[in-house]
Amino acid sequence: QVQLVESGGGLVQAGGSLRLSCTASGMIFSINAMGWYRQPPGKQRELVAEITGSSSTNYADFVEGRFTISSDFARKTVYLQMNSLKFEDTGVYYCFVTDYDSGMNHWGKGTLVTVSS
Repeated sequence: QVQLVESGGGLVQAGGSLRLSCTASGMIFSINAMGWYRQPPGKQRELVAEITGSSSTNYADFVEGRFTISSDFARKTVYLQMNSLKFEDTGVYYCFVTDYDSGMNHWGKGTLVTVSS
């Protein structure tokens, strides 16, 4: 089994910042990519950002330069620094890792981010 534990969510005022962290453990030995999705209230889950082992990054358009993804693949940890948060950034943020060997995605249980206007 693979476990992903997220932390760093919480309540913040619009314009504020949060830093999310996620660490994978268990039966995963090599990671192809790590990243974050989010699910706003009443909406579908959407990609926020992802990073590969070669440090290639991909961001959703709505990030608009406000978020930065980083990682420590040796520690199987990914971070998401979120600045200039907006009310519409509210949602549950889910960490994922893509297993290099199997190609499977593994998911965390999510951490709630609430941005007050």
